[in-house]
Amino acid sequence: MPGCCQNDHCASSASANAARAASPAWRRVLWIALLINAAMFGVEVFGGLQAHSASLLADALDFAADAANYGLSLAVLGMALHWRSRAAWIKGASLLAFGVFVLARALWGAWAGQPPQAVTMGAIAVAAMLSNGIVAALLYAWRDGDANMRSVWLCTRNDVLGNMAVLLAAVGVLGTGTRWPDLAVAAVMAALGISAGWKIMRLARVELQEYVSHESPVVSDQSQWRRS
Repeated sequence: MPGCCQNDHCASSASANAARAASPAWRRVLWIALLINAAMFGVEVFGGLQAHSASLLADALDFAADAANYGLSLAVLGMALHWRSRAAWIKGASLLAFGVFVLARALWGAWAGQPPQAVTMGAIAVAAMLSNGIVAALLYAWRDGDANMRSVWLCTRNDVLGNMAVLLAAVGVLGTGTRWPDLAVAAVMAALGISAGWKIMRLARVELQEYVSHESPVVSDQSQWRRS
């Protein structure tokens, strides 16, 4: 029957994802990503403050959020799917919140900011793009896993796009001598964060609903057995 085939397919897919999540290779990739993101967070905070760049500070917060996300992913390795889905939901919510913060920071910069240092922006953006490119290459093989794995891939993909945008902002600031390219990039990064965060939360919610619907018949059967 189609319904049974679909349930069997879901069960086998969940088992395969659980096996991949417990893989030592996945753990190593997460540790490398965690260390790279933590290091780049420090670099971008210092550089963003020195260069008065809203987009660099936004990218620094993104690195911090990703480092925390990788740590959370490491914490739930080997756990059941519903725990990994809950972790993915938390990561999605943090990414969405980051996007809202960056948008607010860009609006504040439009009101009271000053032109950033384009050369410093560009140099740090190149370093950040290379770092995220390495992480993205390591994570590419895991992009089709469960919500937790996909959330890690989406975060890293957005980071690479964000780094490219910061580099373009640096060129724009250098060419115009104004802060507007920097603020425009900060707004774009906010939109990426909000979009990816919502997508991750939605996928995690679907996985949790599937888990509840799968477990409900078991609980019902146990309750009927006890009443009899």
